Amino acid sequence: MTNATPLSLSHIPTGSPWWIFALVMLVLALHIGAGSAGIVSGYSALFVRKGGRTHRRAGNVFVPAMLITGAMAAALAATIPQRGNLIGALFTVYLVASAWMTVRRKGSVGRFERAGFAFALACAISALWLGLKAPRSSGGVLDGIAPANFYVTGTVAALAAALDLKVILRGGISGRARIARHVWRICTGLFIASGSFFLGQQKVMPIWLQGSPILFVLALTPLVLMIFWLLRLQFTYWIGKNHITALQRIDATVN
Repeated sequence: MTNATPLSLSHIPTGSPWWIFALVMLVLALHIGAGSAGIVSGYSALFVRKGGRTHRRAGNVFVPAMLITGAMAAALAATIPQRGNLIGALFTVYLVASAWMTVRRKGSVGRFERAGFAFALACAISALWLGLKAPRSSGGVLDGIAPANFYVTGTVAALAAALDLKVILRGGISGRARIARHVWRICTGLFIASGSFFLGQQKVMPIWLQGSPILFVLALTPLVLMIFWLLRLQFTYWIGKNHITALQRIDATVN
């Protein structure tokens, strides 16, 4: 949701030890490799039968890949530093982790959910505070990021925190609400990754592809399908039956 100049070897101070260069190269390689796996597996999960074996296998690749790429992105953003991208990367990790735990914990509430609420709230407060600070910075941007980007990240994080609090106060989540929680968090996490790559990294793409509508379609696909599935889930049993059956199988294996 935030975007600025990515870290490269040019950001490393002249005269730094060799192992600094090696460490940055390793982090970059992990970020790019895991991000590629996350986007491919995420898009695969978007277009296969929900709750089926292929969907679950894609998810088993998507989740660890996104956790790795988010962690590496946070490390890179902290190095530059880019505070907005740091918050965005950590928030992505939170979204994917909480979406995964939603289907792994029988919809119950525990330390993870309470910690998740506190984490999302911290992301929201930090992003909104940086958004207020950005107009007073040089050029009206902060770390190369415009205030609007901070406000978008902060608003979505605040929404996630509010929904976490609702689940905590209710003592858990079940049925369609549980599926919806999984869907919107997974799709939002994938959108952050797809937007960062297809729109934020156009400089590394062929010239003929830069600025192409194809990139916007690819970046926005997770959001469009998220809205579609949430509406279908709300008004019909389509998707819901497959997901509920899958959740029942998962719950049967969880202690």
